[in-house]
Amino acid sequence: MERKDIPKEYKWNLGDIYENYEKWNEDLAKMEKIQEELVEYKGKFDNEDKLLEFLKKQEESEKIAYKLYRYPQLATDLDSSDKKATENMQKIQFLFAKMGTELSWVNPELIENRENIEKWIQKKEFSDYKFGLENLFRLQSHVLDEDKSKLLSYYSSYFSAPRSIYSEITVTDVEWPLVTLNNGEEIQATAANYSKVVSTNRNQEDRKLIFENYYGIFEKRKNTIAAIYNSILQKNVANSKAYNYKSFLASALEDNNIPEDIYLNLINTAKENTAPLKRYIKLRKEILGLSEYHNYDGSINLVKFDKEYEYDDAKKIVLNSIVPLGKDYTKKMEKAISQGWLDVFETQGKRSGAYSAGVYGVHPYMLLNYNKTLDSVFTLAHELGHTLHTLYSQENQPFSTSDYTIFVAEVASTFNERLLLDYMLEKTQDPTEKIALLEQEIRNITGTFYFQALLADYEYQAHKLAETGQPITADVLSKITEDLFKAYYGDEIERDELLSIFWARVPHFFNSPFYVYQYATCFASSAILYDKMIKNEDENTRIEALKKYIELLSSGGNDFPMNQLKKAGVDLSKKSTIEAVSKQLDSLLNKLEAEIKKLRN
Repeated sequence: MERKDIPKEYKWNLGDIYENYEKWNEDLAKMEKIQEELVEYKGKFDNEDKLLEFLKKQEESEKIAYKLYRYPQLATDLDSSDKKATENMQKIQFLFAKMGTELSWVNPELIENRENIEKWIQKKEFSDYKFGLENLFRLQSHVLDEDKSKLLSYYSSYFSAPRSIYSEITVTDVEWPLVTLNNGEEIQATAANYSKVVSTNRNQEDRKLIFENYYGIFEKRKNTIAAIYNSILQKNVANSKAYNYKSFLASALEDNNIPEDIYLNLINTAKENTAPLKRYIKLRKEILGLSEYHNYDGSINLVKFDKEYEYDDAKKIVLNSIVPLGKDYTKKMEKAISQGWLDVFETQGKRSGAYSAGVYGVHPYMLLNYNKTLDSVFTLAHELGHTLHTLYSQENQPFSTSDYTIFVAEVASTFNERLLLDYMLEKTQDPTEKIALLEQEIRNITGTFYFQALLADYEYQAHKLAETGQPITADVLSKITEDLFKAYYGDEIERDELLSIFWARVPHFFNSPFYVYQYATCFASSAILYDKMIKNEDENTRIEALKKYIELLSSGGNDFPMNQLKKAGVDLSKKSTIEAVSKQLDSLLNKLEAEIKKLRN
């Protein structure tokens, strides 16, 4: 599908950021000038006024950087073959690298003047910068001296190269195979088409065909992709040692003050409580009447349900579902689904998947590859949760604390999915759609909680190999994947050899290491908040819980995420919080079995 065939109301308006690259270059020059000015403050942090001047000027630079980066980055995500966008991405990455080198003295000098600065930041004029500076001092043992910081800064551009290479060989340079389905339809085995076929096509042979062709792309490139991933692992482990962390896991978590026990508790507790997951697979196999159950059978509905939801209808459904969050939240969402904020449909060269990306001082941009399935309706609700979180944060926080951590990011998105499910269950009179919706909630648990915990376990094991100097090859990585699938699903799923290459098609492993575990912790958190805000019988309790929830969305990054969640009513240090999710799945399976029984009778 070409972009010219899509009406403008379904496409991003990048002109909200810059009218053109001429304007972009003007800001680039402005940022370069500010960078030169920032360097002149070296040796002046013993002066209160000069430090404040520096912090304000640095903030101005970072605001511009947001826009400079997002403009070509978003354009590249729309069309990976956009050479001008790619070239300008390289320009801004070079500038960022240069800034890192020229400002490598900043943190060491801040620490050198810590005694005075700790007094100054108690004053009102420093309030916007207080939390960030206090956190820097907390991490003082991981701050390198100027010479070491400068040396490592020279490698920043190189460190981002593996990410770019992965994108090029799995998106830009891919010629997706053309497959012919059982009904004679020819389609390309793209990511979006793969997702649609395995979730809507009830012919197992068709699902197998697109699975083999889609996964085959990664299988053919597995050694190259493994080499790319190994370079990322080695970089992560090297960084942890360079910055004096006791382990790679600590280096990934300590910036946000997340205890390692939270991560380990998640992956261990999830793996110990897979009985409901295996029960679900067994139930699916029986109801679908399959002699063999494969991974590509995991998304097809238990009952025939191929209903398509037009995008404009999906917007209305999602908007209606979030009414319990109040008038202000609803008003913000109406604004969020307005023209120019979403890029809706799949096109040639467009990045797969979905995300919401903030542009400070402009508005968030949401990328979708909407394909009219029930799952894509839930994806819309999910990404709008991120967008509303961003809007609340940027409206209520100064720039310095407006960027919330990933650790709380998925709370708002998964919460919106729960609201959507309740709304659609309430509105439907179709028993088949009701079963499909119950399945959707079950898949939220199996996909957002269990599967993300599995992926988090994979990342932990892969990094452990790098940390202990073990060989890292495509076969080694595939063996980790195979063993984890065995642990989670037992013998209920057939051992398809191609499935073990799954690690090669997870962009988060390459773009955002140690991201995926937060889907699982956030899912557990949003479930607790949902019970407090929506299911609690006491109205005053619900009102207070909603108030705390909006405060959570509005708090941006003004505190450590564990503290933010505790203020909202969630304690992730408790093992019972994780175990409760598996109990919830068991309860839902009981309901699903009852509905299936009714339908059969």
